[in-house]
Amino acid sequence: MRTTITSFLVLLLCAGAHAAPKLQVYFIDVEGGQATLFVSPSGESMLVDTGWPDAGGRDAARIVSAAKLASVKQIDYLVITHYHMDHVGGVPQLAALIPIRTFVDHGPSVESGPEVDPYVAAYKSLRDKGKHLVAKPGDLIPIRGIRVQVLTAAGEVIAQPLPGAGAPNPLCAEAKRKAPDPSENARSIGLLISYVKFSMIDLGDLTWNKELELACPVNKIGTIDVYLSTHHGLDLSGAPTLVHALHPLVAIMNNGDRKGGTPEAWQTVHTSPGLEDIWQLHCALAAGTANNAPQEFIANLEEHCAGNWIKLSAEADGQFTVTNGRNGKTKTYQPVAQ
Repeated sequence: MRTTITSFLVLLLCAGAHAAPKLQVYFIDVEGGQATLFVSPSGESMLVDTGWPDAGGRDAARIVSAAKLASVKQIDYLVITHYHMDHVGGVPQLAALIPIRTFVDHGPSVESGPEVDPYVAAYKSLRDKGKHLVAKPGDLIPIRGIRVQVLTAAGEVIAQPLPGAGAPNPLCAEAKRKAPDPSENARSIGLLISYVKFSMIDLGDLTWNKELELACPVNKIGTIDVYLSTHHGLDLSGAPTLVHALHPLVAIMNNGDRKGGTPEAWQTVHTSPGLEDIWQLHCALAAGTANNAPQEFIANLEEHCAGNWIKLSAEADGQFTVTNGRNGKTKTYQPVAQ
């Protein structure tokens, strides 16, 4: 939330006098999967998901390249939001390139079969060699210098509103549920990442009905500064009832060239009250100009691309800057007074 959590200042002091002054976030292009690297002012790192398997080690190499830019030599916490191959598939290739210290997941998979079992088994074999945390709603992932709170996991959501949240959500009156989702998507780990006055949300591939549980009858989260598009901007997620209640200033869409970034989901974000800009990892090639950000805000324009990233740097006062790795386009945003 944009509300101040002053206890973070104590955490920052404890992190040491030489800690970096900003939170860094790299949104890494893994062609419609997810890989988001957080580097705390304390220097500790958290990677959310690892992209696809195979592809000549493409996604692992892109993650390690971003880690080097951020002076990260190990992944302190790897959060696997759920067990689909575009999120967990790249773990073995990544682990071959950079050490992973602590693995975080939601517990056992509810899916099985040839498109799930090999990737879950490969992940577990590596997880068993490190530390392992099973995330539950309300938990904190113990990264020094920032606050990382689990909002959803294993199909459950936080029971009570966060401090400063809990206002009735008038959008719930017109909210409509979709068909129940029994898949791993609905069991995604969802996170609220906060650095003093800055906050952003990453809900993995959480689907529509679970989003409504966070938003209705009261908004359990409050407002945020940055919204990472849920489920790559597919219209199975991104319920306006939640997105508009979050009132983000900026959205980052981790879509692929032909995956996610659907017109319905894009317009939901675009019409969110108070939104200034949408930044995209890819141009959504089938969506048309009306459903894509201006090209200066898009990291990758073509189907066969260089895998450019988007970087966010946040300061303790809530000011943050977003940079397009393709063209160097940079824009600074001021926190909204509450």
